[in-house]
Amino acid sequence: MQAFAGVSVGEVLLRFIRQPGKYLLTRWNWKSALLSSLFRAAIFFFANLTAGLPAAMAAMSTELIYRGLTSGFYGALTEGFRDAEPPWAAALGAMVVLPLAGHSMEFVVHWLRGTRNLTPSITASVIFTAISTLFNLYAMRRGALLVGSGHGSLREDLRRMPGLLLDFILVLPRRLMAGPARNCGPRCG
Repeated sequence: MQAFAGVSVGEVLLRFIRQPGKYLLTRWNWKSALLSSLFRAAIFFFANLTAGLPAAMAAMSTELIYRGLTSGFYGALTEGFRDAEPPWAAALGAMVVLPLAGHSMEFVVHWLRGTRNLTPSITASVIFTAISTLFNLYAMRRGALLVGSGHGSLREDLRRMPGLLLDFILVLPRRLMAGPARNCGPRCG
């Protein structure tokens, strides 16, 4: 998705609004849909287990279906931010757009479904979104979790995950150790 190389966050957002079919529908990220559905279904299962196994299974099933349908679009949004500059603005943009889009609908879907432990479920999901959005953006800036021609398979991406995850976890400690004099450049983040 090199169409966004070196653009501002505002330009990325305008492209999503002006051409949603081109930037969201045709670039639906099946890797995000699959992985997010599995992780979030587990979150909703365990957050609702205290309400009983049937409640936990219902919440898990609801989240699995909801995220299976929507997370590909959220992955396309994240992928769209991957080349926005500066990287901190891209991360901030993704951190605002995704929760607003995803969790407001998620809340309504689970409220209508009657999910028992709705507050802890949504809270855990929001926390997961904050961390996973930053990680997905980090991974996408390094060529992983991307879809379309010329990008690696899910198997290749999963093989890279331990190294990417370790690098992601160490970003802040490395920056702190480097000190303020470090020239970060446009591809940091």
